[in-house]
Amino acid sequence: MRPNVVLWVDLWPVFQHDGCSMSIQIDWEVLKAAAVSAMEHAYAPYSKYPVGVAGLVDDGRIVSGCNVENASYGLTLCAECGMVSSLHATGGGRLVAVACVDAAGEALMPCGRCRQLLFEHGGPELQVWMPTGVRRMKEVLPEAFGPSHLEKN
Repeated sequence: MRPNVVLWVDLWPVFQHDGCSMSIQIDWEVLKAAAVSAMEHAYAPYSKYPVGVAGLVDDGRIVSGCNVENASYGLTLCAECGMVSSLHATGGGRLVAVACVDAAGEALMPCGRCRQLLFEHGGPELQVWMPTGVRRMKEVLPEAFGPSHLEKN
């Protein structure tokens, strides 16, 4: 039996406020473990490059996804696409932190398309674990295009 890709977790170990300010402390090890678990279910028969991702939602949920390849290559879905679909299928919300991993459990930088997708669902303050450390989305995708660009004046 395959585990559910959505994990419900207690807010305390993953997502903490310091009580006085809006400072948030993320347990990156929990997110990485969820990303590795998702990666183990990737469908990557062509590239042999499985990818998993996990995101912490503003209500404490952890949602995850894995890449799903297709013989036509162009129809391949990145892991982040599956995670965002899971986010909305389980009630929506905003992503607070994201960890994406390869087969060795090492941090992966989201591709350009996925950076845009993450910006849409997490905003400029979304924290992204990368090979060089944790960065905010506004650093990963500066001057990003977003919903506000579509608003009429």
